[in-house]
Amino acid sequence: MPNDPRSHGLWARTAPPSPPTRALAGETTADVAVIGAGYTGLSAALHLAEAGARVVVLEGDGIGFGGSGRNVGLVNAGLWVMPDDLPGILGAPHGERLLALLGDAPGVVFDLVARHAIACEPERAGTLHLAVGESGRRELAERHAQWRRRGAPVDLLDAAETAGKVGSTAYAGALLDRRAGTIQPLAYARGLAGAAIAAGAAIHTGSPVGAVTRAGTGWRVATPAGAVAADWVVVATNAYTRAPWPEIREEIVHLPYFNIATAPLSSNLARTILPERQGCWDTRTVLSSFRFDRAGRLIVGSVGALRGTGSAIHAAWARRTLRRIFPQLGEVRIEAGWYGMIGMTADALPRFHRLAERVVSFSGYNGRGIAPGTVFGRALADLILGRVGEDDLPLPATAPVPRRFRALREHSYLLGSQIAHLSPKP
Repeated sequence: MPNDPRSHGLWARTAPPSPPTRALAGETTADVAVIGAGYTGLSAALHLAEAGARVVVLEGDGIGFGGSGRNVGLVNAGLWVMPDDLPGILGAPHGERLLALLGDAPGVVFDLVARHAIACEPERAGTLHLAVGESGRRELAERHAQWRRRGAPVDLLDAAETAGKVGSTAYAGALLDRRAGTIQPLAYARGLAGAAIAAGAAIHTGSPVGAVTRAGTGWRVATPAGAVAADWVVVATNAYTRAPWPEIREEIVHLPYFNIATAPLSSNLARTILPERQGCWDTRTVLSSFRFDRAGRLIVGSVGALRGTGSAIHAAWARRTLRRIFPQLGEVRIEAGWYGMIGMTADALPRFHRLAERVVSFSGYNGRGIAPGTVFGRALADLILGRVGEDDLPLPATAPVPRRFRALREHSYLLGSQIAHLSPKP
């Protein structure tokens, strides 16, 4: 990991060490070359290796370097898109298939954590989507109705019930999703890597891919000091995509998101906030999230980057927000702050791309990377192993479509989040 504490912050300090890896040196062969050591790539590598495939993972930086090591750690079910909207957007059968897969995805994560004894602070108490005002309550009531029609274990809470779960009267209600929970996200990525290595996969960090070229019936994946000859290539780089497929990056808009962690709260104070330890986020357009880690640190996050003028603006916002939502806190000591980039697509849905023959990719997680990345990686493994066909995947194959005015949109997120967080309004 880089030495900048704003890249991975608290997670880098509290996660178990990464399994030992080294840069690729020289030529090697594999059935599958996986580019990217985040959730998708590591899940694909683990499931492929467990089935006996020869797998080499190439990571330009360190395990969990991108969004997998920087996110809030909410293991959510579903997507931002309303459940009833997906069949109309994706058509049959992909809409309901994707809903079913992602509805069960948190269970897959927690099962992997248990099966491989991954030390990542798992908390399976559910998540709380918090209603800000009446409009937020109506939104959650509709989301609740749509999930309940599909048999999902979700509960709509009124303001009083929400106050009991949160330890604050700031919200008009909440949607409790019992499928979900929280983890230490970088620790989960490192644990997946360890499990993949134990299953037989090779992982090379510090090995950025510069070129992928045809080599007979397969591919040659080149790094600065070596290359992998493989039959299949999995591109699992998402928002942190660089060469050699820039079209993935060109269809994704970077949305910055930061987290700020307090010092551990006293046990008496910590018992008054999120007593069941759900992870939370709200219905605001510029949303807020908060959760505890296992040591009792309260972690609050929102849209924005902790760099330049944003560092002071967002840190001040975090202090104001914690005092407003949890007045019992008083002044708290801030222990860490970090940020990363979310890959946003035009319709808030992920993408499956067939970039070339036997070159496949999932990307565009829109802030929902942990559970989707895990099950999408498994789906790619099943495709490569011949267990399913492309038509059986949760998403149809599409070509990358560049986002118009991408740079302008990204600048607007950086500036807009600072303007929003300068406002003294709650």
